[in-house]
Amino acid sequence: MSFTLAHAFAVSLAATLMVSVVIFQAGDGTVGAMPTAEYDGDESTIINEIDPFAP
Repeated sequence: MSFTLAHAFAVSLAATLMVSVVIFQAGDGTVGAMPTAEYDGDESTIINEIDPFAP
């Protein structure tokens, strides 16, 4: 997934579920998004974090 698509997905996911979402880069170079609470990977692979409660 491209960064642009992952970012759009993450924003939608955060707004729908009202949870923080991280955008991360996997070992093979692909980009993904998932709720922060479920992410247990390396923190250095996180590209961005989206918080629906941030102003």
